[in-house]
Amino acid sequence: MKIAIVEDDINMRKSLEIAMGDYKEFEVKTFKNAKDALKNLDESYNLVITDINMPGMDGIEFVKELGGRFQVIIMSGNATLQRAIESIHLGVKDFLLKPFDVDHLIAAIKREDKIQQVTKQVPKTKNQNSKEFLGSSKALEKTLSIADKAAKTDATVLLMGESGVGKEVFASYIHKNSPRCKKPFVAINMAAIPDNLIESELFGFEKGAFTDANEAKAGQFELANGGTLFLDEIGEMPYSLQAKLLRALQEKEVRRLGSAKSIKIDIRVVSATNANLAQKIQEGEFREDLYYRLNTIPLNIPPLRERKDEILCIAEAVCEQNVQKYGFEKKQFSPGAKSELLEYNWPGNIRELISVVERSVILSEGDEIQKEELYLDVRK
Repeated sequence: MKIAIVEDDINMRKSLEIAMGDYKEFEVKTFKNAKDALKNLDESYNLVITDINMPGMDGIEFVKELGGRFQVIIMSGNATLQRAIESIHLGVKDFLLKPFDVDHLIAAIKREDKIQQVTKQVPKTKNQNSKEFLGSSKALEKTLSIADKAAKTDATVLLMGESGVGKEVFASYIHKNSPRCKKPFVAINMAAIPDNLIESELFGFEKGAFTDANEAKAGQFELANGGTLFLDEIGEMPYSLQAKLLRALQEKEVRRLGSAKSIKIDIRVVSATNANLAQKIQEGEFREDLYYRLNTIPLNIPPLRERKDEILCIAEAVCEQNVQKYGFEKKQFSPGAKSELLEYNWPGNIRELISVVERSVILSEGDEIQKEELYLDVRK
């Protein structure tokens, strides 16, 4: 297993290198900062371990630059809860607080390795050259075929589908199979940010632009430069900001709050919604010109109830992942549990299925998960 350690503290860097040198299965390479690591990281690496507080480029910005190409473990001596949440949103599974026991780090590394091994064994669709999709169905293959064609271009893509169908997974898939795959993939959820903060999050701000703006900050457009910007829940974007978004897409430039200078950007935009944008346009809540700008390639992702032949494949893969994660020897679904999984309507789609399977792995008594241990009757 080839591991990159990114740590600006030379003593910590050397200590980790020495401690991990006792494990012959690990090939360790250290870097003193994120920029040095970015110049040297290639596909031969399996895992990146990085400090969060580093000069020049901190750990969070570094993970964004990696664009999801590697499994990541973050370590920090004084991280805030907000920074931990940011790392989780970027897909980081382990967050270690310094000082930590080396045994805890080794356990985290082995946990990441197990997850990678399980994922590699998951069946893939015939069109798939990525590991995001856990099952195959005719409905999904048709959608993937369109996604593959879209990925080769720079056209904007609008992902449409119910909550939980995997719109962000599709956005990531399009990015990873595009010419921009080595550049950042930056995701922002419009519904998760207060209206008064969306503009500064998207476009950034200069020092002194508003109260508490103690230093300049780049927006998501700048952070995604060269790569892909994923605008999730685009239907929730305030109408007052839609014109500014449209201008940024048309002019390929942004202007930070408090600045008179425009910054050129080169990005590909993928957006997603579970709302009816046509209805929002009629109700005056969404700009028609922005809709056509975002909707060059529309991609409808079918709900899980229309992809029944994927359910058991996904459930069994997620079951195995959680067996490894929680240290169980073995767990599998009984025939009754399998029938129950297939009969349920899954209103929460794949997100709900993943939650149900994880809970059943944790709470089931024996090696075989029974129908009753899915607790789907309560949901019905």
